[in-house]
Amino acid sequence: MSGSSILVYAERVGGNLGEIEKLLKGPLKDFEGIHVLPFFHPYDGDDAGFDPIDHKIVDPRLGNWSDFKRISETHELTADLIVNHASYLSPEFLDWQEKGEKSEFNGLFLTFDVVFPNGGTEDGITSFYRPRPGLPFTAYEVDGRRRLVWTTFMPSQVDIDIKHEAGQKYLRNVLEALKSGGVKVVRLDAVGYAVKTPGTDSFMTPETLKFVEEITELIHSYGMRVLVEVHAHYTQQQAIAPLVDLIYDFQTAPLLLHSFFTGTVDKLDLWFQQRPTNCLNVLDTHDGYGVIDAGPISGKPGLITQDDMAFIFEKAAENTGGHSNIASVVPQWFTLPHQINATLPNILANDTAYFISRAVQFFLPGEPQVYYVGLFNGMDDVELFRKSDQGRDVNRHNYTPLEIENALKQPVVQAIIALARLRKHNAFNGNFAWAINGVDQLTLGWDNGDDEISLSFVTRVGAPSFKIEVVTNGVSQSFTSVEEFQNYR
Repeated sequence: MSGSSILVYAERVGGNLGEIEKLLKGPLKDFEGIHVLPFFHPYDGDDAGFDPIDHKIVDPRLGNWSDFKRISETHELTADLIVNHASYLSPEFLDWQEKGEKSEFNGLFLTFDVVFPNGGTEDGITSFYRPRPGLPFTAYEVDGRRRLVWTTFMPSQVDIDIKHEAGQKYLRNVLEALKSGGVKVVRLDAVGYAVKTPGTDSFMTPETLKFVEEITELIHSYGMRVLVEVHAHYTQQQAIAPLVDLIYDFQTAPLLLHSFFTGTVDKLDLWFQQRPTNCLNVLDTHDGYGVIDAGPISGKPGLITQDDMAFIFEKAAENTGGHSNIASVVPQWFTLPHQINATLPNILANDTAYFISRAVQFFLPGEPQVYYVGLFNGMDDVELFRKSDQGRDVNRHNYTPLEIENALKQPVVQAIIALARLRKHNAFNGNFAWAINGVDQLTLGWDNGDDEISLSFVTRVGAPSFKIEVVTNGVSQSFTSVEEFQNYR
């Protein structure tokens, strides 16, 4: 089994890559990998770096490619390939706007007529799924003519035509830059939306899966692994898992909330019976705390019901003083948000339940990854949300070096770091098993000869508890509290 990693924004963890490098050499040295969210120019665009003007350079305010090369010598480095779109301020888009068909970038950006060469019908246009309200087009003036350009996410994020040679060349150029910068894992961001197929919702269709296969082959040719990000029905996760190296497990996160809010573990048991093994194990992320991934989608029953999801949002609102309801956004054609916009410590409002959630994340097969706000036991940044009016900003605090120093003193933070140490134990190279022990108790365990590790936890509402047992060469250790486990060596 592979080790653990952290997920960060370079500018929000100490302010630059230099501060992150210090943490990786010091208090966070037990984490073996790091995913730095978009650090391209600029990192502070309309969508926090996911709208790059130049996808091939490091924003100089954060550092440069030499910084990444050094980090990659000791840690597995993950970076994003933003497949679906670029910025409307990118040199390529501006050149196309000015010159139209005479631009060398003509064909790079997806227009309405490319998808609907014979015109679009009302049914055809409204069938497209997008994660924001409204239709996925924006009118731009191109060479003196108004053109409808696909903008799946925001008007400032112009979609790339991944089928056109200009689009394919663009993606190859970005991959070459990532490879030269020491990147070992490429995350395909927003790939589920990249292929537009009339007559479908154009999200995770067979055409999408074919494109994932093709671009995975291309990325492998550069000697890098592929991680794909898809927020979708759990069966779609299962379908894409065999095509790539890593798939996000977005299902365990909401199921853990269901368990702690109801005092049951049957839904976790159901998922563990069919969960892919090549998972990146995540809970909270930069996009919020996902719930839709375990629920029913497009008429397909989920691991939990719509009522279960509503209850999760209700309990989260109760624990956050109603703020998560204010910050969470309901997408077009949906009655509930996709995710809870709040930090996980706020959502659970119980240190023991929070630590158990992290322990489950580390005990499951796959590769555990901890988001920086969760790592530092962060609370909702209500002030940042008020300034930006962006719900996800409640979970995107900008940590100063002093705030990080203070956060590292908390027992629950030290206990999470101890989980990263534990993850290196030889038992994780053995066999995994789990068992249900009553309505509210679950045990996860690894066995590798004389080395054994187990996590037994109870989800009883209001009184969660756990026990971690570690056997190393016949010597046993037992931990039943956060304060005890923080000292694991």
